[in-house]
Amino acid sequence: MTIWNLGSINADLAYAVPHLPAPGETIAATSRMVGLGGKGANMSVAAARCAARVVHLGAVGADGAWAIERMMEYGVDTRFIATVDGVTGHAVIMIDAAGENSIILHHGANHEIPYDLLARALSEAGTGDWLLMQNETLLQPEAAQLARRMGLKVAYAPAPFEAEATRAVLPHVDLLVLNALELEQLQQVLGLDFAGMGVATVVVTEGAKGGRVHQQRGGWQPERFEAPKVVAVDTTGAGDTFTGYLVAGLDRGMPLRQAIGLAARASALMVTRNGTADVIPDLKDVQDAGL
Repeated sequence: MTIWNLGSINADLAYAVPHLPAPGETIAATSRMVGLGGKGANMSVAAARCAARVVHLGAVGADGAWAIERMMEYGVDTRFIATVDGVTGHAVIMIDAAGENSIILHHGANHEIPYDLLARALSEAGTGDWLLMQNETLLQPEAAQLARRMGLKVAYAPAPFEAEATRAVLPHVDLLVLNALELEQLQQVLGLDFAGMGVATVVVTEGAKGGRVHQQRGGWQPERFEAPKVVAVDTTGAGDTFTGYLVAGLDRGMPLRQAIGLAARASALMVTRNGTADVIPDLKDVQDAGL
């Protein structure tokens, strides 16, 4: 089948720093790296590297042709990436010595995706395909409603967390993937427990601790999964790698727990690398790593 990813495309400006700066503090970076990123692009690349067919729905500015070319190189179908007025989205990323990060986003073209592009793209989708979304673009509620009417399954990573966007999308979601902080935000701001979300499967990631799965058919009781033990150098993009691999595994017909295990190994390998979309491991990397 096909994964249709309505997602952001960013230029990532990454700086290695001794520690994340405190308010008012100025520190010197020890290195700088520029690469392809954005939660959407990361997930598309991850799913494509897990051998899924991935079509990306998004937008860049006139300065973003390089990003489209790079996504094509990584196996992503880029026919539905528009070039719009304005600049390509970008992120300023600070990474400390322990691999933790702090990120500032500028949406740019990610908030200029035309609705007609969404409608044209999904007109080619088939029943049983997946729609994958995050919160770094607009049009998520419209896309989710359209996808459900067409018989697609909807996977949603509500990050960065935005209450109203999440509230509008949840009724149409089959698979929710989020980290523990995002779950806390969702439950506190929206006042929803697992039953109130109305989502059949919720996967909560907890970094090096692994995570847990909550399913409607299991009465929402948590089922834990473990993360392989590795030495992290950069956690940027690890959650996106997990989500892309998870949806790709499900699209390929894997049982949920098997797909989660594959995604956990891919994200563990990812944190041993510096960078974002450009260094997401492919399926052979993950299989050969022995994690």
